[in-house]
Amino acid sequence: MSVYLNRFLNVPAAKIPAVNGAARPDPRELLESLPGLLDRQQQVDQAGALVAGYLACGGESAAMIAALARALLREDRDFHTIQDFEAAVRLHSYLNATPAGAHALVATVRYLAAHSPTVRAQGQTWNIATRLHRGDRLFEE
Repeated sequence: MSVYLNRFLNVPAAKIPAVNGAARPDPRELLESLPGLLDRQQQVDQAGALVAGYLACGGESAAMIAALARALLREDRDFHTIQDFEAAVRLHSYLNATPAGAHALVATVRYLAAHSPTVRAQGQTWNIATRLHRGDRLFEE
């Protein structure tokens, strides 16, 4: 697999972020800063470190999964992004509170950060479809 990643994808394996034991940030603050982090491009490492730090500080994994789901739903997601998220959540629940379970959530936030922010047009499309379904007029002349 290492040869495949290095040669064909030209991507070395990403290391799991090290958590600084001296600094113990408030897990709620970390959780609240996730959406803002995903509003900027090229935040893959920072997003991974945030999730790793959150879980290492004793943050609840269910709250992190909910935050990741909200972040996923606000983006223009595709099948692979949804599939990645679902697989990470299932793997995390299977591995429970082990370091490998945390790695699954770190990996999925990195994937999400690599594809964020998107145009976020799917929400607008949903709102228009809902209004049309109710019989609302979109444009008045």
